[in-house]
This record gives sequence, C-alpha cells and structure tokens, in this order.
Amino acid sequence: MSFKYVFSTVKNHSPILYWIVIVHFVLAIGSITSSFIDDRTLMGVNVWIKPFKFSISTAIYILTFGFLVTLYPFSQRKKNLINNIVSWTLLIETGFIIYQASRGVQSHYNLSNPFDALIFGAMGILIAINVLIMILLIFETIRLKLKTSKLLQWAILLGWVIVFFGSWVGGQMISEMSHNIGVEDGGPGLPLVNWSTIAGDLRVAHFFGLHGLQIIPIFALLISNKSKNTMRNQIIIVTVFGLAYALYIGYTFYQAKQGMPFI
Repeated sequence: MSFKYVFSTVKNHSPILYWIVIVHFVLAIGSITSSFIDDRTLMGVNVWIKPFKFSISTAIYILTFGFLVTLYPFSQRKKNLINNIVSWTLLIETGFIIYQASRGVQSHYNLSNPFDALIFGAMGILIAINVLIMILLIFETIRLKLKTSKLLQWAILLGWVIVFFGSWVGGQMISEMSHNIGVEDGGPGLPLVNWSTIAGDLRVAHFFGLHGLQIIPIFALLISNKSKNTMRNQIIIVTVFGLAYALYIGYTFYQAKQGMPFI
C-alpha cells in the first residue's frame, strides 16, 4: 500500500474530503512561508508555527479518516455524510486557528474578550462533534466486518481507542485552560513542537494519542506483509505493540501531570 494508493482511493470515494486535505496542505505551505515574512511572536513562538502544525496534523487525520471509511460496509450516503461532517468541521477549526494567528492572539484557551471566547467555544463544539464520530466508529468497528483482514480490523480498532484517549487528553487541557503543568504556557520548548523543556506538557500525550490511528495500522500492515506467523500470532504481536504504545502515552500523560518535561 502506497501513499499514491491512499490518495487515489480517497479521491475516488470522497472528492470533497480529498480536496479539503489538499487545502490543508496548501494552508501548511502558506503558514510556513508566512513565518519567514511575519516575525511576530506569541508566547515566544512565531505566530504562524501553530497554524503550520495544525494544518499538517489535520490533513493527515482527515486523509486517514477518509481512507478508513472506505473499509466500512456503509452505504455511500452514510459515508458521504460522515466524511463531509469530519472534513468540513476540521477545516473550519483550522480556519479559526489561522484567523487568530493572523491577529496575533491565541486560538486556544483565549477568554480575554467575548469575541475570542466565542471562537474558542465554537472550536470546542467542532472537536466534540468529531469525538462523537470517533465513538461511533469504535462501536462500528466492533460490530461490523470491515473490508480488510482480521488483523487490520483489530489494529484499526486499537487505533480508534487510542485516538479517543488522545482526544480525552485534549479535554484535560481545556479543563486546565493550559497545556503546560507547573508553569504558564510559553517559555523554553523543543524545536517546532515547542513542548516544554522545563515543565509538564500535555501536548505530548495528545500528539502521540492522535497519531495512533496511523501508527498501529501501519505496524499491523508491516507485520502482515513480512511476518510468516499465523494470523493468531500476528494479532498477538499487534496487541502487544498496541498496549505498549498505549502505556507509553499513559506514561507521557503521567509525566506531564507530575510537572516533568518530556525531555
């Protein structure tokens, strides 16, 4: 399975979702280009770095989502409905982040005035809609037979569960109204991701949780292609990998809550 196959499959099954993915990549290019032109900073980081990161991450998620939905035995109408809800809500979410960056203000945890609070609240609603769809697909992955092997279906289920946990970590950040633990947001951080190097940072567990939807199925795909083990043993290997990955995310969450930096 290649990236070209994934892109072509998504384009054939959901052109709207496909073009929203492309828009996100264009926005990412525009954001990184703007960072070289606009030297404004917010909490010590160029204002365009956050839109760049979110555009890339959201594009990957939407593309993955669109491809996985093709494996479900849904009607085309149901697939279109789900794909459109996910892709459009996340595009609006990205739009809010870019708009706030252009103003030089925070998009998340910004309650400084009614307008910014309204944008932050709307972003929360858009993400909540996507979390509900995650829950739907967890149940549907358990209930239905997907158009793939048992191994990959199991890996997809593990991926969805871990993504849900990653989203829950995002909810923890909202309850804290901050992603750092022990210090205010901002300050010294790792290059690009800006994860704090002096305090706990919930973004670490959030990041690894959200990308479990790619990592675990890809691992399962590699196992199925290269391993000569039986299906049962392959499922055990993927399960062990999934549990280890989940424990790692749990550790990074615990680490952050204790106020310890990732590195």
